[in-house]
Amino acid sequence: MNRIDRLTAILTHLQSKRTVRASELAERFSVSLRTIYRDVRSLEESGVPVIGEAGQGYSLVEGYRLPPIMFSREEALALLVADKLVEKLLDEQSSKFFKEALIKIKAVLKSTEKDLLVEVQDTIKILKSGSFQSINKSSKAFQVILQAISEKKILASTYITFDPQRKSDRELEPIGLYHSYEQWYLLAFCRLRNDYRTFRLDRFSKLHITDISYSTVKHPSLQSYLDKIASEQKLHQIILEVPDGSLKYLANSKYNNGFVSEERVGDKTEMTFMNSSIEGFVRWVIALGDIVVVKRPTELQHRLAQLLEDIREMQG
Repeated sequence: MNRIDRLTAILTHLQSKRTVRASELAERFSVSLRTIYRDVRSLEESGVPVIGEAGQGYSLVEGYRLPPIMFSREEALALLVADKLVEKLLDEQSSKFFKEALIKIKAVLKSTEKDLLVEVQDTIKILKSGSFQSINKSSKAFQVILQAISEKKILASTYITFDPQRKSDRELEPIGLYHSYEQWYLLAFCRLRNDYRTFRLDRFSKLHITDISYSTVKHPSLQSYLDKIASEQKLHQIILEVPDGSLKYLANSKYNNGFVSEERVGDKTEMTFMNSSIEGFVRWVIALGDIVVVKRPTELQHRLAQLLEDIREMQG
């Protein structure tokens, strides 16, 4: 990226957030902090009202805006792909807000880019499948949680646990949302349990924002909590042996089950996984029972044999 393009991109980035740190800009544009300092000075000298606060970062004077931004062909196509993904991943209300924002963005596209999006609109599809799930389209949980986080208000909820299936009323101090294993989850401090818990959004039967405020100071950030859980989680090393012709059947699901690496051994492939749940893993493996061999651990081998026996008895 040449300097003129970088200066324009820096100005665009400054408009995207209230405050932007120099280190964030340096990382994004792969340049040194000294270069960022020099670029910001150049913007100031050209009349851009940049405010620099020691230890905080840079911001623009309230009300300052660039004229309509021109998008490249690649960026315009990326917007189209994002639109397709959002439609599947988010709830109906969030998807609606995104589409309304996207219409405003499309309004500043050049005529050639608008024509391009119309031309390729129907050539990109995100198909639903059993392994690709989104929030229930009728659910408003996503937007309610986002509002509660932004306003720092406690959520009153009724939550249904998976196993055993039980309802419980809980007051939650929401910390953040994350997407994992094809599901959206809320991390929150549960006042009922007096501890941090994760909740699947599709298991809330009732959810509304209360008038009670809470402080985020005492809570960890979403990322730090997830890092802590990952470091404390006991992981099992699992080795599967797979014939070459069967590798394709694991291609789409292996990453959701902790796939780490694979190694060629004769005419077969040994696949290594790291997974915290033997029970969860064995129920995935059983669907692949005629094409994979469990090499280790023995705990998984024994549980697989027991589960197969249970199935034989159940099926008579």
